[in-house]
Amino acid sequence: MEDEDDSATKNSNNTDDFAIEPREGIEFESEDAAKMFYDDYSRRLGFVMRVMSCRRSEKDGRILARRFGCNKEGHCVSIRGKFGSVRKPRPSTREGCKAMIHVKYDRSGKWVITKFVKEHNHPLVVSPREARHTLDEKDKRIQELTIELRNKKRLCAAYKEQLDAFAKIIEEHSNQIAKKVENVVNNLKEFEPLECALLRSKQDAI
Repeated sequence: MEDEDDSATKNSNNTDDFAIEPREGIEFESEDAAKMFYDDYSRRLGFVMRVMSCRRSEKDGRILARRFGCNKEGHCVSIRGKFGSVRKPRPSTREGCKAMIHVKYDRSGKWVITKFVKEHNHPLVVSPREARHTLDEKDKRIQELTIELRNKKRLCAAYKEQLDAFAKIIEEHSNQIAKKVENVVNNLKEFEPLECALLRSKQDAI
């Protein structure tokens, strides 16, 4: 039996994505869906997502795998000037953070997380505005799903009413056909004695 946690996180196209942490095995419909998922996760946790390296097919150049990570990944490399002097370094955002997810295109047509590094080597900061935005999006999505569910229920009730009416019509029509068949059978039975009498008359005449 599949574990409840596995079933809850197997497919990322779920309305509860806001509650899901990246995990190996989670599936996406596309690379963009995986990117959006990790971007939402990064905003909730308080870091900025960066689109990183990818692996392409040697046959047609299609992207087969992609890494999404933290914008503090790697280290800033000093750049020497034209005459060998080192340029004044800019404030670097790179701190060698290794947090990332690796997604790979699967034969099933899905994109699957094959690796997840959770830990960051720097503080995570979620702005109050971003936190409020996440809550607003969550409430908005819940409201949309509630309205959609209500509409679906009304539609199902209308379909059921139509099916019941159609079934009643079929039942009445079937009863009418049955009565007609019964009348035909009874008429045939009434003609049987007359047919027998007619045959006897012909035999007597011969």
